[in-house]
Amino acid sequence: MNARPLNVAVIGAGPAGIYASDILSKSGMEVCIDLFERLPAPYGLVRYGVAPDHPRIKQIIVALYKILQRGDIRLIGNVEVGRDISVDELRTHYDALIFSTGADTDAPLDIPGIDAPECHGGADFVSWYDGHPDHPRSWELTAKEIAVIGVGNVALDIARVLAKHPEDLMTTEIPANVAEVLRTSPATDIHVFGRRGPAQVKFTPLELRELGKQPDVDVLVDEEDFEYDEGSQAALAASNQQRQVVKALEGYAMQEPEDLTASQRIHIHLFSAPHEVLTNEEGHVVGLRTERTRLTGDGNVTGTGEYRDWPVQAVYRAVGYASSPIEGLPFDHERRVLPNEGGRVLGEDGKPLTGVYATGWIRRGPIGLIGSTKSDAQETITNLVADAEAGLLRATAEDQAQVGHEAVMVMLNQRGVPFTTWQGWELLDAYERELGESYGEVTVSTGQAKGRERVKVVSREAMTAISRSTQVPEDLIGDPEADRVPDRVAHRLQA
Repeated sequence: MNARPLNVAVIGAGPAGIYASDILSKSGMEVCIDLFERLPAPYGLVRYGVAPDHPRIKQIIVALYKILQRGDIRLIGNVEVGRDISVDELRTHYDALIFSTGADTDAPLDIPGIDAPECHGGADFVSWYDGHPDHPRSWELTAKEIAVIGVGNVALDIARVLAKHPEDLMTTEIPANVAEVLRTSPATDIHVFGRRGPAQVKFTPLELRELGKQPDVDVLVDEEDFEYDEGSQAALAASNQQRQVVKALEGYAMQEPEDLTASQRIHIHLFSAPHEVLTNEEGHVVGLRTERTRLTGDGNVTGTGEYRDWPVQAVYRAVGYASSPIEGLPFDHERRVLPNEGGRVLGEDGKPLTGVYATGWIRRGPIGLIGSTKSDAQETITNLVADAEAGLLRATAEDQAQVGHEAVMVMLNQRGVPFTTWQGWELLDAYERELGESYGEVTVSTGQAKGRERVKVVSREAMTAISRSTQVPEDLIGDPEADRVPDRVAHRLQA
């Protein structure tokens, strides 16, 4: 064991990184933990990957907040590994590195026509409506009929946001610029396509049930889309959650036609494999061609050769997230993860890279929820502690004065990196909450004006300025296309 505390850098301040930091801090080792995040705000996909009208899911943030609020884990935001500091430099200054960078891009879908301008990645759309600072502020919504490919919760989120009346989002933290664009959308019919049957969809029961509770939005499922083979029956017998999903789908299919009078509709089509995006002579989307599939006995499906064309003017693929390579580390491009065994990252020779670890989706791929993330973190930290107790972990700096937090802070300051801290996040958090209180939107469902829990600041420049207690650029103050700032908040930020 080292005579000094073990210095560990965790890269990625989403749930995976925060849980790993928490478990390490309680391991019984004397340890100093720096938690790096490339955005000015923590929480990863909980902040930037969950639809704004799902506050219950966002309650995960409350647990994450309590961990970071303790102060024994130091948050260093607005620092990107590979841009502001390299992996080799981190290895110089820290005894161990834990990568928890998650999955931030869309998995590909290889069908003809998918490159048309009206075809979008679901992750990109989610990042837009969640106010991710590194994504465009605008989005073109001109389609009346839209296809969403995928049968997971992200697909449901996209369909719901596209179909929902914008006024019913105005009690949420939806950014002002997003609300303005959604108000212009002509969409009336959202078609969600899955290639397998009801026993195989990846929706969760809560998400699926809530889909039918949106004001003036009907959910339609075809009675012909309910088939079960031996594999399907086994899946249903093994999972109460899947049985609840099927029950909800059957409930939508059994609705009486005269009860379906909403102005907006979400259609869920099963046994429909996307085959081709149809385009006109100018290359714009005019439809989606799907192939009818059938079960093969084991819960999988095969094509029937029966095709159907659906008139749509835009296509969103929600077939999964994918992780991005990290400069300076090996990467499994097929699985889109850091190659690892038990969280120990493997080098090109297949042997563990001393002191380099992974947890969360960058370790296992974009599967599993919070429970899986915690299990991942536990295994990774167990192996890290074992390596530390074996005397394997040591920063590569020759001068031990260059090891740890202070040396890295000096380096970032020398480079002019405008990093943020936990105290800075608390300033931004309070700012967004006060911004929300200043709004008095009237919702369709209640007819009442109500303040909002928060309104997100979208501009990275503004987020950083608020977090660092510096002056917000004047062109952002009061700009309806940026971040509306109430007078009682703005005066704090005028130097």
